[in-house]
Amino acid sequence: MDLIQVMKALSDETRIRILNILKDGDLCVCEIEALLDINQSNASRHLNKLTNAKILDYYKVAKYVYYKINEDTLLEFPFLKEVIKEEAIKLKQCKEDYARLKKYKSCNLGCEDLKEGKVCFD
Repeated sequence: MDLIQVMKALSDETRIRILNILKDGDLCVCEIEALLDINQSNASRHLNKLTNAKILDYYKVAKYVYYKINEDTLLEFPFLKEVIKEEAIKLKQCKEDYARLKKYKSCNLGCEDLKEGKVCFD
């Protein structure tokens, strides 16, 4: 693992926002896009940067790709855990994103619902 690559991956607000909403569990790409109100191209670019730095892992379930925080990387770079769990939420946009995530989770919606245009966090 390369410390410089990890630090570069953290140097963008959107990537911090992604890590902030993933701190409590895995999310599908379409959920990340909807929660952060970003387009697919933007989400993919940032998710690739975080994956290449090994901060995120991903897995597929049917036609959906889910992302999660790489626990091995958190062990290797303990400061990452502090950034994700303690510091990110201090940012105004991350607070708003996290509130949207909590509201979304309470509605028990999933990827299919989002594809159909159902949302409950606006």
